[in-house]
Formats: sequence, structure tokens, C-alpha cells
Amino acid sequence: MSLINKEVNDFKVQAYVGNDFKEVTKKDILGKWSVFFFYPADFTFVCPTELEDLANKYEEFKKIGCEIYSVSCDTHFVHKAWHDASATIKKIQYPMLADPTGALARDFDVMIEADGLAERGSFIVNPEGKIVAYEVIAGNVGRNADELLRRVQASQFVAEHGDQVCPAKWQPGASTLKPSLDLVGII
Repeated sequence: MSLINKEVNDFKVQAYVGNDFKEVTKKDILGKWSVFFFYPADFTFVCPTELEDLANKYEEFKKIGCEIYSVSCDTHFVHKAWHDASATIKKIQYPMLADPTGALARDFDVMIEADGLAERGSFIVNPEGKIVAYEVIAGNVGRNADELLRRVQASQFVAEHGDQVCPAKWQPGASTLKPSLDLVGII
């Protein structure tokens, strides 16, 4: 079943952000664009490369009004320990959500029940709290923050310009398509 247009359920989790612990709820995500970036676990191998890639692009996400939330089934205490122990993770400025019960991972349908871990899933959530784009991939393949940023920008563009669609490799400022009767079978 597709998760497109699924509204994120109410949630309340602890996060590690800005060298502090903070509570994050569904209310915090409403009214702005969000990316939920699930990864299997702290203190692993592929995950820090992805999280660093996102950290390096975080200012660009913020400039377009999009908050990043990395999420694993670790506790906020483990997030802090990883932050304190890793030069790579110290670069992270976005909230690292703790999901030790797997409630968020289950809501986004990325929970690996047998392992108590989340799949690698990237979800773009609109200001109404609905999933508008997502990707779930194997645990041994890292994701690309540039492509995720491009997808957020395209999602924002089509939300603002509902009569247009973004073609493959679309970038802000590039031409879009306006569906017409001639294109009906193509979309």
C-alpha cells in the first residue's frame, strides 16, 4: 500500500539537538516542510556517511523552509553518546529523533520487527503533515542529500503551482510541464 498522502499520526518523542534534549511532537512539524530520515542505528557504518551528507546540506534545507529529522530506534541518550564520540556526528545541527519503541518507524512503515531497527527510509512531509514523497532502500546502500533536497524543492514547487509538474532531473528555475490533453497518456 502506498503512503502517499498518508497523514503522519500524532507522536511525541525525545530528540537530541543543539547539545540538549528536546521533546518533538506532530505539532512541531505542522506548518512547514519536513524530511524524516530513518536509518538503522547509531554507531554503524553507512549511517554516519548519510547523516554527514545531510549535515553538510542542512543550511540549504533550512533556506527552503524544510526541517530535517533523522530517526533511529536508539534513545536520545545514545544519540548524545554518538554525538560526543564522533567528529562526523558532531557536525549535525538538525534534531535526531529517538524512537526506542519503534512507534514512528511503524507509522512510516519502515520497522524491521525481527531486528528492532528501521529501514533506510526518506520521507518528505508537507506542511499539513502528509507524506508527499518517500523512498525506502536496502540497509547497505547510502542515500544522497542532493537528490533529497531536489525532491523537496520539486514537491514544494508542485504544491505551489498545482497546474504544473516537474520532469526528471528538474532543478529550481528549470522548465516544468503543464499537463494538457496532449500529455494525458504520458503522465
